[in-house]
Amino acid sequence: MTLPRLTAARAALTREIPVVDEHGARSTVSIPAERDLTVYVDRRELVTLMTLGAQPELLVLGYLLNQRLIESAADVESITVDWEVGAAAVRTHAGIDRIEQRTAKRVVTTGCGQGSVFGDLMAGIDALHLPDTRFSQAQLYALVNA
Repeated sequence: MTLPRLTAARAALTREIPVVDEHGARSTVSIPAERDLTVYVDRRELVTLMTLGAQPELLVLGYLLNQRLIESAADVESITVDWEVGAAAVRTHAGIDRIEQRTAKRVVTTGCGQGSVFGDLMAGIDALHLPDTRFSQAQLYALVNA
């Protein structure tokens, strides 16, 4: 599989803020530095993602795949991230078929992390068949504690 050209834009994952504890003592702690990244596909604004900034190019590529806007990473020529302007520019080889229609409707999802998906994302979900999978409690704990 051919991967697109990717920049290696990195941003600090944390930032320091001043705090005051329960005794009035002042100190500084590091907190996650979440930032917005607006994604443009072939010069068309698509979405703004929130990210810590670790490997933002792969975040954008994964988002496009997850939303089924591209079929494979080979559909993308390049992804360029510029933290100065908070943007990711995606250049595809042949454009995204019917992108205007496919992204016109958004569905807001709920839960602990509210988000949105594009309207036709669920169109082929009934055709997916996953194998029955079983795992033990010990395997689950190993995954959680990994």
